[in-house]
Amino acid sequence: MVRAPYTVTLIMPDEGLRKRKTGTSKSEKQSVQNETADEPEFDIDSAALLQYLKILWIPLVLCFAVFVYFNPSTLSDIANFWIDSEDWQTSPGSSTKSFVGLSADVEKRDAVVEAFKHAWRAYELMVERDAMGNDEYHPISHKGTNLTKAGGIGYTVIDSIDTMLIMGLEDDYARARKWVETSLSFDRDASFNTFETTIRVLGGLLSAYELTGHDKLYIDRAIDLADRILPAFDTNSGLPLPNINLGKREGVPDADLPYLVSTAEVSTLQLELRYLSHLTDEDIYWEKAESVMKTIKEHRMPHGLASIYMHVDTGEFVPSAIRLGSRGDSYYEYLLKQYIQTNQTEAVYREMYDDAMAAVNEHLITKSPYTRMTYTSELVPERNSGGQLSWRLTPKQDHLVCFFGGSLMLGATITGASTIPMSIPPRQSEFTDHGKRDWKNGAELIKTCVDTHDTLTGLSPEIAHFRIPSDGMFDIFSQSGVPADWYIKGARPGVEAPYDARYILRPETVESLFLAFRLTGDIRYRDWGWNIFQSIEKHCKVDTGGYASIMNVDEVPSRKEDKMETFLMSETLKYLFLLFEDASVLPLDKYVFNTEAHPLPIFTPHIRTGFS
Repeated sequence: MVRAPYTVTLIMPDEGLRKRKTGTSKSEKQSVQNETADEPEFDIDSAALLQYLKILWIPLVLCFAVFVYFNPSTLSDIANFWIDSEDWQTSPGSSTKSFVGLSADVEKRDAVVEAFKHAWRAYELMVERDAMGNDEYHPISHKGTNLTKAGGIGYTVIDSIDTMLIMGLEDDYARARKWVETSLSFDRDASFNTFETTIRVLGGLLSAYELTGHDKLYIDRAIDLADRILPAFDTNSGLPLPNINLGKREGVPDADLPYLVSTAEVSTLQLELRYLSHLTDEDIYWEKAESVMKTIKEHRMPHGLASIYMHVDTGEFVPSAIRLGSRGDSYYEYLLKQYIQTNQTEAVYREMYDDAMAAVNEHLITKSPYTRMTYTSELVPERNSGGQLSWRLTPKQDHLVCFFGGSLMLGATITGASTIPMSIPPRQSEFTDHGKRDWKNGAELIKTCVDTHDTLTGLSPEIAHFRIPSDGMFDIFSQSGVPADWYIKGARPGVEAPYDARYILRPETVESLFLAFRLTGDIRYRDWGWNIFQSIEKHCKVDTGGYASIMNVDEVPSRKEDKMETFLMSETLKYLFLLFEDASVLPLDKYVFNTEAHPLPIFTPHIRTGFS
């Protein structure tokens, strides 16, 4: 398909208030000196001066109050400066005064283990009655289901194995391993999502192989699965199709969008396939994964960002939304992680990552107008009557974006470091200019994601929208007591809750809190994580076993949906556990986590890698 060329017009908001000019010019100072040089000295009547001050203080205070009313962000910025400058050498989002070290908080860590057991054993008891290996669990009806009529491929079991190993749950692990050995089969004549199957199942098998000291069972199953996935890459562009029939070993296009593939999905298979290639000395897995990244680099968009869809035949980006949320998120995540995975030996991924972060900072990072919350906007393409393409900035952020704060902070210590190793917490002097930028943006994004937990349940909605001055809603909402800068679209008392209002046990905020704590040792991140964990316990826990998504984060008591996402056990509870565990467990300089939180080792590749 040949598309007409288009021009890109970025519509950006005002980046802030103009600074008032202060001070006096050199010429003005000289003029004043000349005028006053010949004037006689005189005494100041202190009593009269005091009288004038008594008269003037009231209008001065009133003027200051009016200024703060119309510019609340200024006062907030001043306060934040002093708060974050307790130790002027430390970086934003950290302080030597709140540094608690990196040892375990045993009580909180063990509470997370109990939560995992409550979730896993509910599933396990159910499946023993039915059939161990069901892909999904429904905790209210106590039933399991599979993704296809042809049968399941162990989504929940394999997604949870490495969490059991990390937590030391030996008996639970033994039963899960037995199922993998005796019952797991990928010979299913049905379509499975290529991306989800790779990050959850292939990633889970490879992580289990690593954490068990190379149990051959897991590498054999991983090779079987990867060989069945490879035909998805048999396209003109080399971009994999979104679905794969594992039984027939055939790629399957999306029924609704047959010529399009998701950018995030095609660029989030690389850690898994590259590690498998490293283990097996079979280059084919690496080559398929790297070919995708080469295609993406060749078709770089002018602004350095990536739209959420690509054309499966040409490999080009197609006009579609640009965002760090769904269908875009893990593309940016894996740029950094591919560079980390191969021990920082592939400069191309560092270059692609730094290029993308500069573009994100320029075009997507936004400040709310009132309390100056940092968030990421979306760019939505629009064509005018003449066919010219422009981009409309939309103040909307998925909960999925909340991984990005921790990722930015991690990236700042790697591609933005001026000295190695960095201190914990890092000092400002240890960053390059772009490292300081990314660290600051990351810390502020984490704070925003934590602030969106300011709901009746203490849990964050699936999607948050942010207010802009032109919407004219500040006065109305500030009087109602709801957050002035963000809201849940369509959520109103007495009205059925929209999809945006849900919390489906997502891990992204606690993922960032885990990374931020490991990089700073700052207690605030553990405190925030503990608050989120307590909210999950209070509002999502099912007494008879398991945890459920809730329909509306601003409704108490919560209404539960009969579904427990597999990423609760593979990501949310794992990251919470690691947040409170000693930092010697899965250290960040030895492991990189795939997008489903499966830890894979950092290695130096022994095959030729990289492209330019």
